[in-house]
Amino acid sequence: MPISAAEAHVLIAAAHAHAETLDIRVTVAIVDEGGHLQALSRMEGAFALSSQIAESKAVGAVLWQRDGASLAALQSERPAFFAAVDRLVRLPLMPGLGSVIIRREGRVLGAVGVSGAASEQDLECAEVGLRALQA
Repeated sequence: MPISAAEAHVLIAAAHAHAETLDIRVTVAIVDEGGHLQALSRMEGAFALSSQIAESKAVGAVLWQRDGASLAALQSERPAFFAAVDRLVRLPLMPGLGSVIIRREGRVLGAVGVSGAASEQDLECAEVGLRALQA
């Protein structure tokens, strides 16, 4: 079972609030355990393509059940395999910082992807959002 719509809004609000403190504009995407978009919110001023990138980050993370950094390592270690799997999903997979798995009681509920700033800042916003959800 994915997170509720209310929980998705809590996560997004916390990630956006943190982005404001960093003076950056990001898009936050939340997908369920099957990689289907559950919520998406682009801050005013975030670049348009950040919506697709954030969703692709989240989809890759949840389908592989790996955070973005781990997914990037897999792509580097096994590029041909990664490229083949990338063609099997509905969106291109986006490895790299800025995506984290959403878990509850050991179960994967989905993932959050953030795009719009430097990769480290995207990740920071995703983690702040996830912590707000877990509070």
